[in-house]
Amino acid sequence: MTDTDLSHVHRMWDQDRASAALGIELVDVEVETTEGGRRLGRARTRMRIVDTMVNGHDIAHGGYVFTLADSTFALACNATGRTTVAASCDITYLLPSRLDDELIATATERVTYGRSGITDVTVCRATDNAVVAEFRGHSRAVRPASGER
Repeated sequence: MTDTDLSHVHRMWDQDRASAALGIELVDVEVETTEGGRRLGRARTRMRIVDTMVNGHDIAHGGYVFTLADSTFALACNATGRTTVAASCDITYLLPSRLDDELIATATERVTYGRSGITDVTVCRATDNAVVAEFRGHSRAVRPASGER
């Protein structure tokens, strides 16, 4: 781990009205330095499934689970200071979540290359740590971090 200044990503999060409106909470965000010296972002968030998130099958609408994963993806891939956006992402739903379930999303930036990156997000139920969904996001830096070209 490093002592990286993460004020930029906290500012981004504080301005994220969409995530706030859904009750998504930031648990932690950090930058890990690998053995090879690469800096990669990590983040964790949580969200409770409320009645307005439940669909006609009495399970959480997949769009809300996707949004939780996407918000966590954004935190991880912006943690190192590069301003990034999603280029593409996909999700695989494994288990349903239900009213009052608390979901925990954990994002790990796997690799960055040039202006591109790949980040994986696992969404679990807090009560039993069962994996609800797996998400993979491809990021694109729109502006490099200070000191980068």
